[in-house]
Amino acid sequence: MSGSCGAVHHPIFARLFDRLVRKADPQQAEHRVELLAGLSGRVIEVGAGNGINFANYPREVTEVVAVEPETYLREKAAEAAAEAPVPVTVVDGLADALPAEDSSFDAAVTSLVLCSVPDQQRALGEIARVLKPGGELRFYEHVLSQDAKVARLQNRIVPVWRFCGGGCHPNRDTPAAIEAAGFRMERCRRFPFKPGPLMTVVEPHVIGAARRISG
Repeated sequence: MSGSCGAVHHPIFARLFDRLVRKADPQQAEHRVELLAGLSGRVIEVGAGNGINFANYPREVTEVVAVEPETYLREKAAEAAAEAPVPVTVVDGLADALPAEDSSFDAAVTSLVLCSVPDQQRALGEIARVLKPGGELRFYEHVLSQDAKVARLQNRIVPVWRFCGGGCHPNRDTPAAIEAAGFRMERCRRFPFKPGPLMTVVEPHVIGAARRISG
């Protein structure tokens, strides 16, 4: 990878991911609309990927700063930004070192990214840092199953899944991590969604919103 963040370089996975989300998007479209509905003001999207969310931002959003460290996906995101209904600036950056000032955003968005950041708590701490007091985190993620049998499978497959899936951890309890990072959970809906065949380990999903606790 070129640029300032050379820590993320998944050229094969990036291309597969781009194809997968485009193929699955007719099924995921309602989730993405739900994720972004009602947002306004200045928003940071962490791990924007190929920019698949951009078309769904409400016009009340005045600016989106889209952070993506993977070169191929960042280039695709820049293409999507040109067609977005709101102003979108795509930048190079890592979730655990966001290129943004403290308390500079009204809301943050993560979409299928908190599974793959190396240090989830550090990334969530960075999101809290750049949000204004009381700012909102919108999240759409696959997570650790509440079914013990599926959770055991998720735990066992982590090493292989991380290697094949661009660092993805299928067994993270992301809602608990969000609350531990200083957010107050406002809503969290769990639902099953398989983005492709043979992907039971990433079927458990959550979508919701949490609020940065002031102070």
